[in-house]
Amino acid sequence: MDDAPKGPKPLSTDARAIMEGLNAEAGHLSIWLRTQANAPAQKPWFRDAGVDGAGQLSAGRVGAGQMKAVPHHWKWREIYPYLEKIGRVASEADVPPVEFADRQQFLLTNPGLGGRLQVASSIRCAVSIYNPGDLAKAHLHSPNASRTILSENGGYTNVDGERCEASRGDLILTPNGTWHDHGNDGTTPVVWIDTLDWPLMEFLDIIWLDEDFPAKAGNARVQETTHPPGYSRSLYGHGGLRPTFQSHQRGIGQNVSPFFQYRGKDVREALAAMRGAAGDPHEGVTLEFVNPVSGGPVFPTLTHGAQLLRAGEETLLKRETSSMVYVCLEGRGQTEVAGKTWDWEENDIFVVPNFLWRRHVNRGAKDAVLYSMSDRPLLEKIGQYRAQGMADGKVTQIVA
Repeated sequence: MDDAPKGPKPLSTDARAIMEGLNAEAGHLSIWLRTQANAPAQKPWFRDAGVDGAGQLSAGRVGAGQMKAVPHHWKWREIYPYLEKIGRVASEADVPPVEFADRQQFLLTNPGLGGRLQVASSIRCAVSIYNPGDLAKAHLHSPNASRTILSENGGYTNVDGERCEASRGDLILTPNGTWHDHGNDGTTPVVWIDTLDWPLMEFLDIIWLDEDFPAKAGNARVQETTHPPGYSRSLYGHGGLRPTFQSHQRGIGQNVSPFFQYRGKDVREALAAMRGAAGDPHEGVTLEFVNPVSGGPVFPTLTHGAQLLRAGEETLLKRETSSMVYVCLEGRGQTEVAGKTWDWEENDIFVVPNFLWRRHVNRGAKDAVLYSMSDRPLLEKIGQYRAQGMADGKVTQIVA
């Protein structure tokens, strides 16, 4: 008599092959399901006042060897099914993706960059899913990274011994050189966007990753929580007030924010409080996530922001030398990029590469909220940030 337990059989241990099969299916959406662990060619963009594009490559051998990011729109309703498929593989396979790829995610690939794992010249973005009980072991790396939480249950990230419980709209930082682990101890899946300056570090050949966390009893999968909940918030969560009794250094990185978790609830309240302001004619009502010690961007290479587009609001055209990645957290609207129009809604992601004219339009009856990620701090540090606006066909210089 066969007493073997009955029930559904797990997937083959070769979950990697399943993921590769999904990649073949999803390639046209400019995403890649992760299956592995980790010269003057530019024409003078500022001389072209047209709105149908700028920053084209020059002709000849030098120009032909350079690739350029193009504007692109990832519709959530098209890419989310693949996130569900990753989650299904993770829950049914006896060896889930997090075991052989360190992540359960797909990366966004810019169609203009020949399959490179980046959305813009210096920015990488991925969308991750963690089922209840999933865990990414403790590690640290040279790139700066952040998590923008899209699900109501945001799971947790433990950064430098500080456990950050997250929810939708939160921004959680894992600065370079900080040990961090993350996972989902809730009852529903967790979804977030990972944003990193990985392409820049890769170009400079300074990518490194350490997974040998120095635990008391040898290497461990997770950190011990050494700070009380809300530790960095207790120190830096009061605007205009900075503690002076201790070092602001967290981890081994430099010039990064010691404040790890920016609450989506606080962001929305701040935007609502400014709703009656005139705002920026090119951006609407905007705010920037800042390092509370220096007042500068959260990372030396990347800045994060949020903007409110009020019902009926239309911004003026703007272009800049930095690249922008947007995600819609609330509402719906349109963005015109280089003469093309995208209609976006909640969780949609889109990229506006450098030099291209853009403007946002909210013709709906409700407000919309966009979060943004930009490499402007990097361009500012090397003296290459410039921005222009356009109104009634006239181009003006925007002074930061």
